Amino acid sequence: MLPSPLSLRGFFFTCPKSYSFPRKCMHQFCPNPIPKNCKLLSGAVSLAAFNNTVVSYVNGYDELPERKGEEAGSEGFDFLHLMEERGLRANSQTFLWLLEGCINYGSFSDGLKLHGKILKMGFYSEQVLCDRLIDLYLKFGDLKGAVKVFEDMRVRPLSCWNKIIHRFVVEKFNCHVLSLFQQMMKEEAKPDEKTFAGVLRACSADVPFYYVEQIHARTITHGYETSPWICNPLIDLYFKNNFVNSARKVFDDIQKKDSVSWVAMISGLSQCGYEQEAIHLFCQMHTSGFCLTPYIFSSVLSACTKIGFFYFGEQLHSLALKQGFSKEIYVCNALVTLYSRLGNLISAEQIFNTMLERDGVSYNSLISGLAQQGYGDRALKLFKKMHLDSLKPDCVTVASLLSACASVRDILKGRQLHSYVIKAGMSSDIILEGSLLDLYVKCSDIETAHDFFLTTESENVVLWNMMLVAYGQLDNLTDSAQIFTQMQMEGIVPNQFTYPSILRTCTSLGALDLGEQIHTQVLKTGFQFNVYVSSVLIDMYAKHGELVTALKILRRIKEKDVVSWTAMIAGYAQHGMFTEALNLFEEMQDQGIQSDNIGFASAISACAGIQALDQGRQIHAQSCVSGYSDDLSIGNALVSLYARCGKVREAYIAFDKIFAKDNISWNSLVSGFSRSGYYEEALKLFAQMNKAGQEINSFTFGSAVSAAANVTNVKLGKQIHAMIKKTGYDSESEVSNVLITLYSKCGSIDDAKRQFFEMNEKNEVSWNAIITAYSQHGKGFEALSLFEDMKQLGVLPNHVTFVGVLSACSHVGLVDEGISYFKSMSEVHNLIPKPEHYACIVDLLGRSGLLSRARRFIEEMPIQPDAMIWRTLLSACIVHKNIDIGEFAARHLLELEPKDSATYVLLSNMYAVTGKWGCRDRTRQIMKDRGVKKEPGRSWIEVNNSVHAFFVGDQKHPRADMIYEYLRDLNEQAAQIGYVSQHNNLLSEAERGQRDPTQIIHSEKLAIAFGLLSLSSSTPIRVFKNLRVCGDCHSWIKYVSVTTNRAIIVRDAYRFHHFEGGVCSCKDYW
Repeated sequence: MLPSPLSLRGFFFTCPKSYSFPRKCMHQFCPNPIPKNCKLLSGAVSLAAFNNTVVSYVNGYDELPERKGEEAGSEGFDFLHLMEERGLRANSQTFLWLLEGCINYGSFSDGLKLHGKILKMGFYSEQVLCDRLIDLYLKFGDLKGAVKVFEDMRVRPLSCWNKIIHRFVVEKFNCHVLSLFQQMMKEEAKPDEKTFAGVLRACSADVPFYYVEQIHARTITHGYETSPWICNPLIDLYFKNNFVNSARKVFDDIQKKDSVSWVAMISGLSQCGYEQEAIHLFCQMHTSGFCLTPYIFSSVLSACTKIGFFYFGEQLHSLALKQGFSKEIYVCNALVTLYSRLGNLISAEQIFNTMLERDGVSYNSLISGLAQQGYGDRALKLFKKMHLDSLKPDCVTVASLLSACASVRDILKGRQLHSYVIKAGMSSDIILEGSLLDLYVKCSDIETAHDFFLTTESENVVLWNMMLVAYGQLDNLTDSAQIFTQMQMEGIVPNQFTYPSILRTCTSLGALDLGEQIHTQVLKTGFQFNVYVSSVLIDMYAKHGELVTALKILRRIKEKDVVSWTAMIAGYAQHGMFTEALNLFEEMQDQGIQSDNIGFASAISACAGIQALDQGRQIHAQSCVSGYSDDLSIGNALVSLYARCGKVREAYIAFDKIFAKDNISWNSLVSGFSRSGYYEEALKLFAQMNKAGQEINSFTFGSAVSAAANVTNVKLGKQIHAMIKKTGYDSESEVSNVLITLYSKCGSIDDAKRQFFEMNEKNEVSWNAIITAYSQHGKGFEALSLFEDMKQLGVLPNHVTFVGVLSACSHVGLVDEGISYFKSMSEVHNLIPKPEHYACIVDLLGRSGLLSRARRFIEEMPIQPDAMIWRTLLSACIVHKNIDIGEFAARHLLELEPKDSATYVLLSNMYAVTGKWGCRDRTRQIMKDRGVKKEPGRSWIEVNNSVHAFFVGDQKHPRADMIYEYLRDLNEQAAQIGYVSQHNNLLSEAERGQRDPTQIIHSEKLAIAFGLLSLSSSTPIRVFKNLRVCGDCHSWIKYVSVTTNRAIIVRDAYRFHHFEGGVCSCKDYW
């Protein structure tokens, strides 16, 4: 029998886990709701007993299914009312269990009331209560309330830190996580695995990577470097920032790898382009007995798709069937993509049609595959089928179609899809905005792209990056720079893709100043360690010749990839630092980095530069093993290698093997022949290229003009010049510079001068070409005047400039001025003189008869004298008949080049002009004993588009009789005005009567006689000789220029001689 209602007020209730009387009976007697499954106990009421009742009530509440959740909180307040009526004051333990009941079964409003009661009763400093209050607020989604409780805590236990950090991570408040972690470090709280795991998951792409490295270092300090909780997100972060080696090390350090570790590693390798390693790791995981998941299959199948490893992908398909994953949607989607890329659309569609369920990815995979294989119409039909399957195409679906349209440049279908996007209300989607902008950019409709960009949400950094790429494609640096500046003014933070976009434009347009400013921003924003950004910076500095800066950036990259290595290697090769390029190529391989086609092509080009044929062949073999046997850039480099090494047949074979030849292919062959001295082959190929209708660019013209200059074919050179003008390349300084050299080498100094002064933009190469031309043609004062003009215009001289300047001083006898210019190289222009500059000073002193001073200058040189310097001194000794210094120079010269015939000839001539016939004969005997053969003198002249060559005493020319008869007339005329033959000066008394007169007729006389017979009186006679013109011929030509009243130009191995009116431009010193 139940007690009366009044008697109930004097008892205390406990809530056992089971009870034996009807549940409704108690509730009807109590004014305030009291727990229904209660048993009345009599006796003294204590706080401990009351708390035990609360505990039992909370523990047993889940056994009462008919109670509603919100009743728990209200009944908790009934307990408090009962306690107050009985004169008991609740303690922290009471509130702890009441909060427990409220969290598990109550309402948020009751929790707030409990929080108020706790504050009112002064329990706000209790850590355990604050901890559960945080749980209360977090459970009901009041993050601000939880943070307020957390901030009001005097001492914060680690559990509270972790709870707030975890919720921030869930809510993606990443910046708050990092701020909280910094505050945690300031308060010297000790983080655990959960703390670090949460903080690492908050490190998004916007966080500077050095912050991740600092956190990693702290995990090691706290001894968590092997914990999967920490290592798994670290692996993901390292991969996202392309620090592949660091990700590998973290993975290897995990003592007990879980499935998440394997998945993170495999997917990361696949995403970073290490698909083969990802596949290998998958095999290792499989053999290690780890349980495979559909997601693992999906990742590895995607890796197979990326690298075209379709055979293994098909094997994985079989394994997925055995594992029972063949109907899993992730696996099916990856298989559809695999077979679509393989071109096996039958299998792709079969898998698609047999899928138990399809999602947007399923459709996207097949739509993308159909579009990429050129089945755009079928892709659009499948797009419509989505509607019939009650699947609404999402933004990714439309983006796939737009991407397909962009890849095939189908702007018409792209515009139709754009209309659909607008009708479907998807215009504001970020993915579609990017896809639409990408469509218009790739279809070169920049105006539409710009208009569309203005209608988008400007907070999307991807769209800004696309516009930078768009203007970069147009080489529009002004708008690119404006976009870059505007995005920062609007608060858009550049990312790792922004900087490369604008930097590439700076590189292509030569805007190094702007590039350096952007580099400064890269340093400020912490992206200098990002390998993608660093690689573009290396490429920019390398292409602008700032190789020291480029190398510093490369060395600072912790984990270099193949792009960063090859950018530096290509830079070295492009700027003629071939040995450095090959050394870096070997270093890259030593570090286990497999080269790409750019690296192989650059290395082979470097071998061509130093004519290292065997090494170039070895590198080519490596490229073939690596799968680049048909690569165009490598094929072009191989052509250049063979051509530069003089292997004409091999060069043509390599050229013929190139399947789709481009301009570079032709240029490699033309340039290679031209640079290796096969000038006729180069010109022949240029004519063939022109006849075949191949596009000829400035590089081709430069090589052809250079070849014409070296064979001194001024007529052909002028024909090529006419083609250059017709095609508009005459405005390019590189072509104009080569034309100056052409006319200079062909003896047309007036044409060279005209070409120089007609140039709109002159660079240091232009000034060097004209200064050198004037110097070689004996116009020293004009050369020095141009040098002063060059300096006044702010053009900085280089080593080539000073060779021309010092030669000019030598030719006009300006000793003091020449010495002053030489000193200014190091003192004013920071240029270290090279051997050719020292040779110029020796020549300057030697011409002026200052032979002892020239000898002292050589002995005091900071560098080792080379053969050119000693030969210059020996030549001066012949002119001034100084045997002592001449023999001194000859001894050093023979030590350096014992097989050079020119040294013996010079020494022999010195003895002859000084009457030392015995010494001369001994020199000739030594030359004979050593098997040294004198290079035969040869002169040539162009007449009626044909080149006519002559040797000493040549009788083989068809018009030889007429030439010799005319020579006798010329000799008589010259003798009448004072010419006296000097040939006997080099012959002893015995030899003078023995020599056949025709054997001492040098080749230049024959060529000049033939030219006078064949060319009109208004045409200058231009003769070229392979050796130094002798004194007798030099004197004879001066007299002939008077008797014939003709201008005669002779270029020997040293310089040009302009003979006119009995005077030579060399002032009789050469």
